[in-house]
Amino acid sequence: MPYPPRLAHLATRAVVVAKLMPTYAQAHHIDEEEAAQRLSSALSGRMLPSLLEAAWDAMRGKAKRLTDDGLVEKVATTLSERPLRPGRMAPMSPALSAFFILVDLEVGTAGDAARRVMESDEGRRRGAEGLAEAGRFLAAELTRGK
Repeated sequence: MPYPPRLAHLATRAVVVAKLMPTYAQAHHIDEEEAAQRLSSALSGRMLPSLLEAAWDAMRGKAKRLTDDGLVEKVATTLSERPLRPGRMAPMSPALSAFFILVDLEVGTAGDAARRVMESDEGRRRGAEGLAEAGRFLAAELTRGK
């Protein structure tokens, strides 16, 4: 596994949904409950491990002084009091928008035009950039604590 198994035990699907939900809700102009349902559905498959891998890569790149165990402990400390605290609003970018399109495709709310675009070489590249951007945001949210 590309990230420590304990990270997946700490950053559960519910935790990741809580961190992404405010930005996703605002980007789609939907209420937070609907956003949470869509994100939870999208992250129930292969998308969650990919997102955790991107977040882990971002954490390791940012915290060069900490060991892997130290990074996981930092996540545990951050999540210890209120793990389901909603995340901050992420600044919208083309990359984050591409990630949200991937979420919409996973849930089935994106149209055929979006699917065709994301299946192209350029779309796959943008989707990978979006996953990395979402991973960086998630990494910041998971390590912003004490």
